[in-house]
Formats: sequence, structure tokens, C-alpha cells
Amino acid sequence: MELCPVSNNNGFLLFFCFVIPRLIGCVDCILCRCIQEDIEFVLIYNCLMADVVGPRMYSCCNCRNQIALHDDVISKSFQGRNGRAFLFSHAMNIMVGPKEDRQLMTGLHTVADVYCCDCREVLGWKYGRAYEETQKYKEGKFILEKSKIVKENW
Repeated sequence: MELCPVSNNNGFLLFFCFVIPRLIGCVDCILCRCIQEDIEFVLIYNCLMADVVGPRMYSCCNCRNQIALHDDVISKSFQGRNGRAFLFSHAMNIMVGPKEDRQLMTGLHTVADVYCCDCREVLGWKYGRAYEETQKYKEGKFILEKSKIVKENW
């Protein structure tokens, strides 16, 4: 069997034996077949583990009730009452309190506090209405305070 023309070079070039074998002239060397098998194993393993472990989530820090999916994070650079907060497009297993107008750092908003439906911990708030045009993107979205949620399945 022939040895791959790049197998004596730096390791990062070996990956290209798998991705673009024709461009580097690799026909079917032993080294490239091993790399391909390793990559296929990693891809299969990652797919299986995603099904077993489940999606990355955020849960209530008090009772571990699942509150939001990591995929629903819009921004991690918001400010809550007690420090850093995340803006989410969706939340689940929550209760929404009564709406009230609040003067926040970015202007006047109609918001409602958001509670864990199991332990009633205040987790943040839901934006109902933004009075300033530049803040309209927040309407219907959720602020969850970092100190009130924990990561699950990471």
C-alpha cells in the first residue's frame, strides 16, 4: 500500500486526506482509512449521545425544574435585578405574574415577573410591551437571571 503524500507533514494536513483526498492525491492509504474510521466513530458517538443525554437546558436553581432550552438563548449580555441575565425566545414550566410598567435601563417597558411553576422562585420577567421603537424586539421574550438558573446536560 502507498503512504499518503502528506502523512509525513504536520498532523493538521492529515484531516484533508479525509475531506479532500483527490486534491492531495491520496488514493487509499492505511493512515487515511484509520483517520476516516475515527472521524466516523466520533460523529456516530456524538449523535447517539445527543439522543441519550438530551438537549442542553437551563433549569430552576432551586428545584431543577426545566425552564428553557439553550438553543432559545438570544443574548447573554442583559442585566437583571441581581446581576447578569439572559434573553430567551421561549420558556417553559413557568407562571407569569401580573403585568406592570417598569422603568428599566433601556427605557419604559410593560413586564410581568416569571416564576418557576414548581417552587414559585422568581426567575426573571417577560417583556409584554416596549415603548421605544428600538426595544420592540424584546416583546414576548423572557429575561432569566443567571443566578436563578443552572445548566443541565452540558
